Amino acid sequence: MSNIKLIATERDPKKSLKKLRENKQIPAILYGKNIKSLPLSVDYLRFEDIYAEAGESTIIEIDSKGEIKNALIKDIQYDPVSSSILHIDFYQINMKEEITANVELKFIGQSKAVKDEEGVLVKNIDEIEVKCLPANLPKEIVVDIVSLETFDDVIKIKDLQVSPGVKIELSSEEVVATVTPPRSEEELEALSEDVEENVEDVEGIKKEEAETTEGEGGETTEKTQEEKTKPVEEEKKKE
Repeated sequence: MSNIKLIATERDPKKSLKKLRENKQIPAILYGKNIKSLPLSVDYLRFEDIYAEAGESTIIEIDSKGEIKNALIKDIQYDPVSSSILHIDFYQINMKEEITANVELKFIGQSKAVKDEEGVLVKNIDEIEVKCLPANLPKEIVVDIVSLETFDDVIKIKDLQVSPGVKIELSSEEVVATVTPPRSEEELEALSEDVEENVEDVEGIKKEEAETTEGEGGETTEKTQEEKTKPVEEEKKKE
């Protein structure tokens, strides 16, 4: 387990969060199983550095008043306009109990089917759920695609290398990655024709709808005008 430490300050949840953010601090909450939630604040720049290094699958040490609490970054809330961090959720970990977490897959190496046969690498899975003791939680799981030499080769969950203490919560036969052959000229031409036909169909439908709308609009206008003039003509006949 990597020793990444983050200094945190306990905060009063009743105080303004706006002022806190103006001082380059991020409001946060630390919670977990059978523990009381603890409002905190952390330095913005320091947290950015730690998040870039740790991600959400590395345990970090939160230092609050000299007391160390092991936690995972559970959730981050961003400003929809500026994309700045607004709030962080930390989940406190019991180092003696197994946890379930998502771990990112890191694809490395070079596939012969991609390089020599101009195939397309297909990644069916980008991250996987694992179960293990916190100390055994990997930051990432490496997937070496060098074994994908032909279009018939696949990498499955059972082919991934993880430590004995880590259990992957997916079927061992689940396909992680494969390589598909490039499209032939005939397939590309057929695909292009299908796209053109679809565009023409859509344009035809829109044209029909526009004509129908115009026709309906004209009838409605004429009918309305007729209804408006009819009472006037009847009045003239009475006179």
